Amino acid sequence: MKLWRKAAGAIKDRNSIWLASLSRRTPYRHPDLEAAIIRATSHDGAKIDYTNARRVFEWIRTSPIYLKPLAWGLSTRMEKTRSWVVALKGLILIHGVFCCQIPSVQRIGRLPFDLSSFKDGHSSPSKTWGYDAFVRSYYAYLDQKSSFICSEAKNFKKGLKLSLLEELIKIQSWQSMLDMLLQVRPLDDNMKVGLVLEAMNNLIVEVFDVYSRICNGIAQALLKIYATPAKTEASMALRVVQKAATQVEDLSQYLEVCREMGVLNASECPKLEKISEEDIKELEQIINGSVNNNNGKRKNSEVIEEEKMGVFVMREDNNNNNNGEEIRKKGSNKRVLKTVITDKWEIFDGDCSSRTTFQDHNFPTCSSSHLSVVSLPNYKQELPDLITF
Repeated sequence: MKLWRKAAGAIKDRNSIWLASLSRRTPYRHPDLEAAIIRATSHDGAKIDYTNARRVFEWIRTSPIYLKPLAWGLSTRMEKTRSWVVALKGLILIHGVFCCQIPSVQRIGRLPFDLSSFKDGHSSPSKTWGYDAFVRSYYAYLDQKSSFICSEAKNFKKGLKLSLLEELIKIQSWQSMLDMLLQVRPLDDNMKVGLVLEAMNNLIVEVFDVYSRICNGIAQALLKIYATPAKTEASMALRVVQKAATQVEDLSQYLEVCREMGVLNASECPKLEKISEEDIKELEQIINGSVNNNNGKRKNSEVIEEEKMGVFVMREDNNNNNNGEEIRKKGSNKRVLKTVITDKWEIFDGDCSSRTTFQDHNFPTCSSSHLSVVSLPNYKQELPDLITF
């Protein structure tokens, strides 16, 4: 039965490529690009065609005119498929496209296809329910990410400067995105297959990029709050910090599950530090009005950042043998939250000349600290229409 399905999938892919070759080249159709998409999202669950995935990324980097053919070709492929293998490969492909950080990609908005109700139609539901759930949750995250990339790009273009309150709302949105991202995980013990592990490798990079943005945002916001205490902002900051403390635990559990599965990038993650109780108590004091706004004892911003924020992001030195150790304030035992952005966690980027790999596969790459993930104002808001240019 497996051999028959594999042969049937290969025939479908061959026929799709043949039909694509017969199409006329238009602003929405590009036969060669469509063929590369079909090969990169083949029915063969035993391997991923990295060569054609790279070809798709190079086309997108070359010119924005290829974005419409990409959207048409990939959406046509995804809407027709009933194979979880094809669907998951399509999501991995569009995830890589986002990481190219091309301005035209940031204007896509919602994904041009819908996998929110995806179900595999080639096997018994008792065998594929875990893969179906994985595809749906992965799609849901990427759909939201694409929408908010578009929203953030518009705000950046307008040159809008956020107030402290807006910055805190943005951090809360990042935290909501991290919650959504941590739901993308295998739910069935029988899902330890190469394609799923490859997707999880990419998701680990994504998780730490979003987490580092949360840490950076908290650090900057707390610095401003400590300098000029305000009850409204302090109250929201307290909720943000409390949420961050919970998410550290959730993230630790997520990484542990990934390690048990054998996800390569999860084994290289640094130790996660919890937010200190001192930071939470000081925010509570500000809310209760027990902190003098001008006590004259504030130190310069650099010292405040080290001693008061309790959250910061640092880049890992490849020659440093103390990765994962606790960072402590000089002359004190106070612990601060640390996120390490390491050069080992790198993925595709069109501006990068260097190359690194996911599981030793050569993808165009960029540092995870430069990923084009943006904030989401609120999941309850009405999302924009499908792809626009």
